[in-house]
Amino acid sequence: MSTAASVPTQTGDTTERERNRDALTQETAFEILSCRRRRHVVHYLLQRGEQTSLHELSKQLAAWENEIQPEAVTYEQRMRVYTALRQAHLPKMDDGGIVQFDANGGTIRLTDDATKLEVYLDIVPHDGLPWSSYYLGLCGVSTGALLAALLELFPFNLIPGIGWGFVVTALFFVSAVSHKRHDERHHLGQEGKPPL
Repeated sequence: MSTAASVPTQTGDTTERERNRDALTQETAFEILSCRRRRHVVHYLLQRGEQTSLHELSKQLAAWENEIQPEAVTYEQRMRVYTALRQAHLPKMDDGGIVQFDANGGTIRLTDDATKLEVYLDIVPHDGLPWSSYYLGLCGVSTGALLAALLELFPFNLIPGIGWGFVVTALFFVSAVSHKRHDERHHLGQEGKPPL
């Protein structure tokens, strides 16, 4: 009896299972990041940098969700999170290759693939204006101001051409610094509460 069907085929260093996982990485990332509670799981595990217990994870997530300190979390608050994590979120994340969840031992740890999730955060819808739209708008306003100065329209003609170059450069510089600070504050695994 052949066991070829149950053993992944190997091509070079990549097995068929790994190729399938790579093909689903984007889909898995969007599915994982679409749920705030799953983003919180990733955030907490990145902060810890090591395996954690389901008890500790559910306690911290309940604290974040109720905006209280972990010590103030009630049994009911923790159990609501615990049950949802154990029955739905962690098995889904385990199937997606984001975490390794031992349901019997009640332990969770991130896989190496979890670090790839950060790439997709800018694509996941957030409250507010996307940075791409902001920069497009800034470019349009800057182009309009430069054209008005070139046509010597009032009050744009009050600043010489080189002055407008400095104004536009300063606007893009301030925007870039703000964008960088925003990204640093909204990075999964930073200290403190989850960014999303």
